[in-house]
Amino acid sequence: MKQIPLYEQIYEEIRAKIEERGYQVGDRLPSEKELSEQYHVSRITSKKAVELLAEEGLVTRIPGKGTFVIEHQETPKALEVPAGNIAEKKPLSDHTPVIGVVLDGFGADFGCQMLGSIEMECRNQGFGMMLICSYGRKDGEAAGIERLRELGVSGIIIMCVHDENYSESILEMVVQHFPVVTIDRQLKGVPISFVGTDNEAASRDLARYLLDRGYRKTCFVKPHAAETSTLKERIRGFKKAYNEYGLFADESLWITDIRATLPAYHQYRGEQQLAEDEEKIIEFIQEHPEIDSYFAVEYSLARIVYTCLRKLGLQEKCPVVCFDGSDNIVHESMFTHVKQNEKEIGSLSVRILADEIRGDDEVKTVLVPYHIREMTKGAME
Repeated sequence: MKQIPLYEQIYEEIRAKIEERGYQVGDRLPSEKELSEQYHVSRITSKKAVELLAEEGLVTRIPGKGTFVIEHQETPKALEVPAGNIAEKKPLSDHTPVIGVVLDGFGADFGCQMLGSIEMECRNQGFGMMLICSYGRKDGEAAGIERLRELGVSGIIIMCVHDENYSESILEMVVQHFPVVTIDRQLKGVPISFVGTDNEAASRDLARYLLDRGYRKTCFVKPHAAETSTLKERIRGFKKAYNEYGLFADESLWITDIRATLPAYHQYRGEQQLAEDEEKIIEFIQEHPEIDSYFAVEYSLARIVYTCLRKLGLQEKCPVVCFDGSDNIVHESMFTHVKQNEKEIGSLSVRILADEIRGDDEVKTVLVPYHIREMTKGAME
């Protein structure tokens, strides 16, 4: 009697667990190393077992993230169904296809212009638009995606929440070839089109703006959140600028635990959270008198830091720079900042999504030009 190879035995066992719901859609399988240790086999053997699962369409392998379950045998999902058929399940209109937009939040400093541009381009392309905000909550994001798909949208534009892990809803859209474009925050290693800014280059240029003017003890300010690709790129760019100057970016001078600007905290804790963060920042500033400048990854963070500096009478001594800004009608800027081209990001995301809806399955990454806009004195008054 012919003996079944070990890799097939492992494959069959995992396959059975998937069919019996031992592994749910979106669950991460053990790594090849973990499987080899679990079954006392070589890495080559465990790799062959995983490859068989992938070939059968039961799992998908995402570089740097792992292997994820994407389908159950007895209830196949829409992996083999054209995206158009999904959208036609429950159409909102007999005539006008609708695009769904999921944002974690938006404001005058970043998001409003982009959202307006998305709506305008939807009109130009003959689409309606439906907006849902996740308010920075992963469950809100998943619920929003599910709701939009239940309503029969033809595709989705999404600004992902701050989280290192990908939601099951996004993973399902990828493996089902449902039209989706991400904006502002890119999902590295996942085949989804993206439109946004080269955050590493922009961060490097903004850091060099301070370094070129003699500032060497810069406090890097970021929210208390999982490091998305966008945040990681801004950190890399900041450090790269210091390296180019032959300097070391001292992370002991960084503020990394501000919560007030995160949509979930802002929505539910508001003024209380802001007061706690301001107290924390003021204490940090007083403990680190060597800091000569501040680099905030968001405009709202810059405003909080500036308020704290002003309370201490240090607003003229320590410049604050940031990403984005709430410029007034005559383009006066409170802080020197990276000005992202929101209108271009918005319109391009719709055009790319429209191409996907019409059958173009090419994954695109579009980096939209930015520029450094210097502060104007009038805006500070």
